[in-house]
Amino acid sequence: MTDLRKLVTGFLLVFSSLLANVAGAAVGLAVIPASATDGRITLYYPTTATEQPVRRGPFVLSLAEQAEPMPGNNRLIIISHGSGGSPWVYADLARTLVAAGFIVALPEHHADNYRDDSNPGPASWVLRPAEVSRAIDAVGRDPRFSSLFDINKVGVYGMSAGGHTALSMAGGRWSAAGFKQHCEANIADDFQTCVGLITRLRGNIFDGLKKWLALQVISHRFSDITMHEHHDPRVLAAVAGVPAAADFDMATLANPPIALGLVTAQQDRWLIPRFHSDRVLQVCKTCEHIADLTTAGHGALLSPLPPNLTGLVGDMLNDPPGFERSQMAEVDKKISDFFERHLLPR
Repeated sequence: MTDLRKLVTGFLLVFSSLLANVAGAAVGLAVIPASATDGRITLYYPTTATEQPVRRGPFVLSLAEQAEPMPGNNRLIIISHGSGGSPWVYADLARTLVAAGFIVALPEHHADNYRDDSNPGPASWVLRPAEVSRAIDAVGRDPRFSSLFDINKVGVYGMSAGGHTALSMAGGRWSAAGFKQHCEANIADDFQTCVGLITRLRGNIFDGLKKWLALQVISHRFSDITMHEHHDPRVLAAVAGVPAAADFDMATLANPPIALGLVTAQQDRWLIPRFHSDRVLQVCKTCEHIADLTTAGHGALLSPLPPNLTGLVGDMLNDPPGFERSQMAEVDKKISDFFERHLLPR
């Protein structure tokens, strides 16, 4: 018994020391190159190396590029970006996750990313869950990271279109026809969901033509009644931030087979909550409402937020008056805590 007590005590001391080291770790940056089927994967991870200023697009981030990874908490989080998204607008959340010991991987979704946004919406939503699964495979094959996480205990975070991905990974089923039916019923009230950033309603004589044209295109492109679903038993927890959700069969989200959390923004004018996140929360019996940002818009979960956004993009993503962005550090911590509770040993 004495030897067993010594063994347990020694393990706890080593484990505590490891956690302390992770808490003070720097954030590494690495990339898995694109393959024949998938885009590149950006990774953030704990490292003992020294961070340096790294410029990516309009952002200057403090990271240790190509640094040697260090052991963390043995878990991987996949982040599914929003439409036209980049790995850099989730750097703050990634830093919080890395501080908790997670490896964070962001796959570049096909034809719906910041370098190629030629095919967003349902065409992308069909592809994204399998891209997440292949990203797990790719990180698991990479010799730098394969020994540093349990491939059978993975979390998924997604924002906006990535939130749609997270709901799919959590057991949700949806169809292109469901998207069409939603837009036919709500084209005026949820116009940006249905047309994206192509145009907007301005309250003038052209609005009727815009709605009619949008519905013609939607009816032609999105009539397929096939229900899409994706199952990956390695994913044990998911968080959907301001998700696109109007096209889901809500009954399939009533009792998710994995832990599912939501982050909502009540001033979201791109994915209006009553058509999307509110519907999920109304039916889901086990979902955790991680944070409800009453003064936030759709872009609140982009952190850092791209600077100097103008026009319709700026209207949809810039912070509304009265929103205090400093609160997002606490939201990121709540997301990290959710994954710790549902992925780590108890």
